[in-house]
Amino acid sequence: MESIIRQIVHEGGVFWFVAGTIAIVAIVFGIVGSTIKSVAREKTRREIAAYIAEGSMTPEQGEKLMRAAPKDDD
Repeated sequence: MESIIRQIVHEGGVFWFVAGTIAIVAIVFGIVGSTIKSVAREKTRREIAAYIAEGSMTPEQGEKLMRAAPKDDD
């Protein structure tokens, strides 16, 4: 590992190394954030379906709740 870092620094590739690292971290955080939003959305859908199934909410109320959710920017 040290030899790779030493080679990058010696050849002046520090900028590209840092830029690549930042890009990879940004991509990973974007994927994790998107996954968390999708899981939360699905959990909410299941909870609304459960309320409708047990009768404490009408299907019309559930539909209104689902339409009230903010639209994805994805």
